[in-house]
Amino acid sequence: MSKRSDDARKEEVLSFLHDQVFDPVLSSSTASAALKQGIRLTVTRMGQRDARGIVQFYWSAISGTDRSTLFAKRMRQEGFKRFEDVIEEFRDRFDRKWLEA
Repeated sequence: MSKRSDDARKEEVLSFLHDQVFDPVLSSSTASAALKQGIRLTVTRMGQRDARGIVQFYWSAISGTDRSTLFAKRMRQEGFKRFEDVIEEFRDRFDRKWLEA
């Protein structure tokens, strides 16, 4: 059985986050410029990591750095899904078994 490539895992986790969190903000005509800029910065930072690093980034944001907490509040205020809103699916889908497959 062959392991999935690191690039394939990275693409899978980024695709999930784009579908669930990033793209609804980026394609919205009502999202604030600041919110869109924050999403773009997050996408850029995640894109610089491998799949394991993206998963770690996600969990760090969930744990609540000062910056991520404020950003999550802004996303909620503007009516968008946050990382916290997709936590169960993310946890079930991108677990240790997935990272090691």
